[in-house]
Amino acid sequence: MAESPISHDSQLSISIMRSWMPHPWTTVALMLLWLALANSFSYGNMLIALVMAVAIPIYTSHFWPERKAIASPIQGLILIAVVFWDILVASLQVSYTILFKSQSELRSVWIVIPLDLTSPEATVALASIISLTPGTISSDFSNDKRFLLVHCLDLDHEESLVASIKNRYEKRLRRIFG
Repeated sequence: MAESPISHDSQLSISIMRSWMPHPWTTVALMLLWLALANSFSYGNMLIALVMAVAIPIYTSHFWPERKAIASPIQGLILIAVVFWDILVASLQVSYTILFKSQSELRSVWIVIPLDLTSPEATVALASIISLTPGTISSDFSNDKRFLLVHCLDLDHEESLVASIKNRYEKRLRRIFG
């Protein structure tokens, strides 16, 4: 019988580390968020941030489903860049709409976007991206999670927005989450 390349002591220390930090990136994010919100890097704030950043993931870890591995981190970075660009462009479009269009000229509509995504993480990410983009808000999923209801501040062509969301976001999310 072949010996495992990882020793028993190493496996034990990894197990202990996972029990103390079940979600290490969440721990880091919580600590940085606390320090940013407190706007102080004093020893007391750092200690509180560390205690909370370790305690919250431990306390909530049994609520988290098994983490799905991200299939393509590079695609994730590309998606982030696309979303930031789209937020910038949409902010300018909404500013123009608010400043120069009368209320009677607005074509505010609800649209239904059919979803090809099956991963809960991907569908939530898509709804969040849509809500982050000025001028649109994702409102609700259908009961079978196959459609997303979206409100648009001002829309000329429903088909072009649906195609844009599917090509710019949904296709990338499928690559990221496999």
